[in-house]
Amino acid sequence: MTAIKDVSGLVAVVTGGASGIGKGIAQRLAERGANVVIADIEEGPLSTTAAEIAAVGVRTDVSDAASVQALADQVLDRFGKVHLVFNNAGVAPESAIADMTVVDWKWIIDVNLHGVIHGVNAFLPLLKQHGEPAYMVNTSSMGGFVADMPGLGAYATTKFAIMALTEALACELEREGSTVGAAVLAPGTVRSNIARSLRTRPAGVEDSSFVQNDISENKELAALRWLDPAEVGDIVLAGLARGETHIVTHPEWYPMVAERAARIEAAFGRASAVTAGEL
Repeated sequence: MTAIKDVSGLVAVVTGGASGIGKGIAQRLAERGANVVIADIEEGPLSTTAAEIAAVGVRTDVSDAASVQALADQVLDRFGKVHLVFNNAGVAPESAIADMTVVDWKWIIDVNLHGVIHGVNAFLPLLKQHGEPAYMVNTSSMGGFVADMPGLGAYATTKFAIMALTEALACELEREGSTVGAAVLAPGTVRSNIARSLRTRPAGVEDSSFVQNDISENKELAALRWLDPAEVGDIVLAGLARGETHIVTHPEWYPMVAERAARIEAAFGRASAVTAGEL
């Protein structure tokens, strides 16, 4: 099992690093002595954050495989190796699934899922090649455990996929005795810019069903425990120090996951009864 207790001197890359959870992770890495590269599609916030936390900023569109590969090449050229990769960039617009267009689906899948896949393809070989302890962390969501979230079915679809990808990757790395670990980050309510995801959607898209609501303005959700991004950074680094494969920010939300597990268990029980000829 790979665990990383000290990030000082390590090279870390954080996508979506100019704001929100990505910035919180990057900030904590920089404070603990890591050489940090932040990647983001928004040039203004990227430059500001890079200067603020003493990181290297590289404009990157995670939905574009060539852009992510260029990021990996720049990191390798500058530092010679990379130890920590956080595939964190993502969007969370809202729509009923029945109202979504193929174009809507393409955008959210390109950013949330293909963005992670591109990060894995570009950086996993680099994490492996130096033989030193390394880690890849892919940001999913509590929506990667439970899909019953009004308006966020497409978001949950991508986050379930990230959960599966990362769990499979972690198993493969463990089986091969790799020095690289993999973990999925499942945040709950965090004060970030994800409520403004539509600001990064390419211009010229027509007939989209997506809207953007600030969930912090929902009275029920506003009453939940909200974290600052830097607190998520603390949780993530603590998870790496323990060698975790699943890093959760809101353990008090487990009953929602347990309820889903109970429904699945009941379905298996009914299937067993049919198989046994009891129904």
